[in-house]
Order: sequence, then C-alpha cells, then structure tokens
Amino acid sequence: MTSVNEVLKDNDKFKINYQDEILSLIRSKSSPRVVKDKLTEYHASDIADVIEVCNFKEREMFYRLLDMQSLADVFEYLENASELLEEIDIQKAARILELVDADDAVDILKDADPKMRKAWLSLMNKEHLKTINVFYSYEEDEIGSRMSTNFVTLYCKLSIKEAMTSIIKQAKSHDNISNIFVLDENEIYYGTISLNELIIAREDDELIDIISTSYPYVYSDEKIDDCIENLKDYSEKSIPVLSDENKVLGVITAQDLIEVVDDEMGEDYAKFAGLTAEEDLKEPILESVRKRLPWLVLLLGLGLVVSSVVGLFEAVVSQLTMIICFQSLILDMSGNVGTQSLAVTIRVLMDEQLTGKKQLGLILKEMKVGLLNGLLLGSLSFVGIGLYIALFKKTVLVTAFSISACIGTALLLAMIISSLVGTIIPIVFKKIGVDPAVASGPLITTVNDLVAVVTYYGLTWIFIINIMHITC
Repeated sequence: MTSVNEVLKDNDKFKINYQDEILSLIRSKSSPRVVKDKLTEYHASDIADVIEVCNFKEREMFYRLLDMQSLADVFEYLENASELLEEIDIQKAARILELVDADDAVDILKDADPKMRKAWLSLMNKEHLKTINVFYSYEEDEIGSRMSTNFVTLYCKLSIKEAMTSIIKQAKSHDNISNIFVLDENEIYYGTISLNELIIAREDDELIDIISTSYPYVYSDEKIDDCIENLKDYSEKSIPVLSDENKVLGVITAQDLIEVVDDEMGEDYAKFAGLTAEEDLKEPILESVRKRLPWLVLLLGLGLVVSSVVGLFEAVVSQLTMIICFQSLILDMSGNVGTQSLAVTIRVLMDEQLTGKKQLGLILKEMKVGLLNGLLLGSLSFVGIGLYIALFKKTVLVTAFSISACIGTALLLAMIISSLVGTIIPIVFKKIGVDPAVASGPLITTVNDLVAVVTYYGLTWIFIINIMHITC
C-alpha cells in the first residue's frame, strides 16, 4: 500500500519549479502593472515558495502588487505565515485574515505574537470573528479543527432552476462546489448533490429526487484518530462536518484529509523515535530538549534496570568472560525483532473493526514469524559462532559449539519473546486508551534488552556453567 508521504513525493517530481521565473520577474525593471499581470499567471503555492526565500524588499513588492484576495491565497500556503503577516500594515493584515479560510486563519493566529494577534482581531468584522471563535473552540485532535468553511448549500424545497441560480450566486465566494450540501427547512443536513447531477437535471425534475441521503458525514467533535479510517474509505472530494444539532458547520476536503493523514503519520513517527511531539528545523533548542527529555528520563530508568539485571549475573561473567563478546548480538537482534512487530501491530490497530479474535491471530502470527526467523538465525549463529570460538579463540570443538549452542538458543528465545512483547504492548496500550504509537521503538528496544539479558545470561548460567561445567 502506497503511503501518503510517497504520494506527496511522487507529486513533487511532476511539479514544475517556477521559482527562478518569479524571482526574475520581481527583480526586473518592468512596471508594476506588467509585473502584477504576469504574477496572476502563477499559482499561489508557487508564489508562496518564492516569498519564503526573498528578502524584505522583495517581499514588499509582492505585498504591494498582489490584490487582497491573491495575497490571502498565498498566505494559506506559507509555512511562516504569522511572521510574514507582521511585516504588513496592520489593517491590511486583518483584511487578509478575513479572506483566508477560517481554519488557516486560526493556524496563523495561534502562531502569532499575542500583541499582534489581539490587534488583528480587534480590526476584523464580527462575522469573521464568530467563525474563527468556532474553530478556536475545538481541540487539535478533533475533526472540527481541520474543517474548511468553503462550501455551498441548497434547501431541499427549491426547484432545479432556483437551485442553479443559488449555486451561481454562492460560487462568487466559494469555489468548492463539486459537492453541494442540502438542508431542510430547519437548516438540518438532509443529503448531498453532485454539481454534475444538478447540471444534467431537467428543469421539471424534482430536486429531492437527485439528493443522495446516504452520503458520508462526520461530527465536528469526533476525534481525528477515530474517524480518519472511515474518511479514507470514501473517495469524495468533500465530506460535511456537522454540529450536534446536525447542522453543516464545514467540510473536510480531500486536501484536508491528506494533510490530516500526513500529520498523523508525522506524530506517530515522532513517537516511534521517542519524542513527545514532532520537531522541525526552525524549532528552538530548548523546545526540542523539552520534547525529547521525558522519554530519555524514562529510558534512563529502564536502562538502569537492565544494567542492574546484568549485575546480578556477575558470577556468570567472571566464570565465562567470553560470553560478554556476544551480548550485543542478542540485544540488537531482540530490539530489531520487537520494533518490527511493533510497526506491524500499530498499522493493524488502525483498523477500528479489529476483533479480539483477530488480535489473538496477530499475536500468534508474530510469534510464529519470530520462531521461524529465530530458528534460522539461531542455526546460523550456532555454526558461525562455534567456528569462530574454535578457530580464533583456540577452544576445543565440544566447548566451542556448546557455547554457540547456548547463544543460538538464547537468540531464538529472545526473538520469540521480543515478537510477543512488540505485539502485546501496543495492543494493551490501545485497550487502556493510550495511543499505541507511545509504545515507541526506544521503549520496546529497552524492554526487549531486559528480556534478552535475562534469557542470555540465564541460559548460560544453567546449561554452560551448572550443567556442562564449562568455564574460561
């Protein structure tokens, strides 16, 4: 299955880079009118890419040449929109915030300096402030925080002709008209009509006959994690977001969905790396330290536990110092196997319909995979390490292969147990309502280190020292 990141990378391959063209245009000696006319030929995303690499004087040219709506379109694509908005006249900046989509305006305002945010809000009209406050009321993990207000509606009692007239009027301020959401006389969501169906409908047809009442929808306070899989199941360009009173508050577009999935993947990736949140290159050092430190403290504690357990086997090490050489092999393989099982399990757990029987099947499958891989690698270790000890350590064959047999067996057991641990921990986390991704790679690796140490030194103590009485 192709990931969202792979799709975005593939799209980037086919994206033409207009940066040099736009930079040459803005730095040319052409008149403002000529430059402005030519700028209209470029997409807002391309202009945003250029603005982010321009100096202040060049950015001022864009602010002066582009009309308000064009500037608003550009600011929706800027990574550092709040910083750049501070460079613009305060009244003009407030107007831009009124013209960008409400969800984008909220993102800009959240990142802005508190004083500037207060100043911009004081200059915005009450209608826009009301919409922005609605978005502010949602938590970041709720679907309402990601919706767009760029949509059109119709009333179900309209005729086809009246419906077309209404769409034409609304299209002046809303360009997302491929799906039209239909309301009843109380403004309750009734269903959806595609623009195509409305266009081909005959004048004497009834509007209600072409309404799809089984069209997907979500509620604004639903958790993104809970409804993301359902949203991905549909290939619709936009899906309505409803209030508790079943009124249409906004829409989740295909682009919004891609961004949501990408953000979720980024958060999970951060958790896999043992971070409490994502980081970027522009983030302050102290903020990065704050995100990384909690996990490092926890892992330090677990590492001390592992070291204490190793200390319990001092007698084993003192009698057979050679086994220290192969400790890292057992630990590394145990951690790798656990991380593999963790990755598979978290991917499977994204399916909200996963039953207890399927979870048990997953655990058994991962243990079988660990068993088969352990048998293969354990056998290779038995032969390879046995020959190494015999040839390079000048040890008799029986002793050499006895030690390698113990190492191979420890490797087999460690891989089976690590597969079990890497599968069970995220399942348990999911059951108790904790994000399974929190069972990150570093945590699984450290837990599996503990398992591997006990298995490795325990087997050495029992079989090599106490049963076979081999010491060196």
